[in-house]
Amino acid sequence: MTAERPLAGQRVLVTRPRHQAADQAEELRRLGAEPVLLPLLEIEPIPQDDPAFAAARRCVLDLDLYHAVIFVSANAARFGAELIDDYWPQLPVGVHWLAIGAKTAATLDAHGIRAYHSTEGYDSEALLRAEPLQQVADKRILILRGDSGRDTLASELRSRGARVDYASLYRRGAPTPDPAHLESTIYARALSAILITSGESLTNLVRLATTGTTLNTGLARLQQCPWWYRAGA
Repeated sequence: MTAERPLAGQRVLVTRPRHQAADQAEELRRLGAEPVLLPLLEIEPIPQDDPAFAAARRCVLDLDLYHAVIFVSANAARFGAELIDDYWPQLPVGVHWLAIGAKTAATLDAHGIRAYHSTEGYDSEALLRAEPLQQVADKRILILRGDSGRDTLASELRSRGARVDYASLYRRGAPTPDPAHLESTIYARALSAILITSGESLTNLVRLATTGTTLNTGLARLQQCPWWYRAGA
C-alpha cells in the first residue's frame, strides 16, 4: 500500500448495473484495488407499446406546463433526455430542471440540459431543500424515474401543495448469475469491501447468497466481509 495506491491488495465488489460499472471499476484500479464486477440490477427501458410509456410520453408533451422536472437517477436522465429530445428540439422556457446526484446532473448536461443538484447529498431529502421546491402550492411537478422506488419526494411535494406526476421510463430487473461464476467471483477469495448502490441491490445480493443448495452458506460468508458501503450516484 502506498499513498498513490491506498487500496492495493483489496478486492472490492462492484454491484452497479453493467453499463454503469466501468467508471467505478476504473477508479478502484487507479487506487490499487481489484474490482470484482457482479451487477445486481438490470436496467431496461419501458417498451413503447407499454401503457406506462404512453403515460410518460403524454407528460413529456406537456413539459411546458410544469414548474419543475426532476430526474431521480442517471438512468432517468438518460432515458428522459432522449424522450424529451424526440418532442422538444428546444427546451421549454420557465421550467426548473433538477437532478438527484452529481452523476444524474452530469448525464443531463451531456444531453444539453443544465440541471440543479444539491451538493449536500444525493438523495430526495437533500433535493427537497432546493429553492424551486419550497413554494409549490398548485404547481405541477414531473418526476422521471423507474417503475418503482421511494415515494419520499412525491409525498413531501404533495404535502406542500404541489400536483405531482410520475413518468416511468425504465424497469429494474434482478440478474441471476451462474452459480459457478458467483462462487469464483465472490466466494473463492475473500472480499475486502462491498459497494451497494440501492436497497434493491442489497436485496438481490441476499437472495443470491441464500438460494441454491451449493450456496446455502453464502450469506454467512458475505457477512465476513469487513466493509459494506452505500455508493452514491
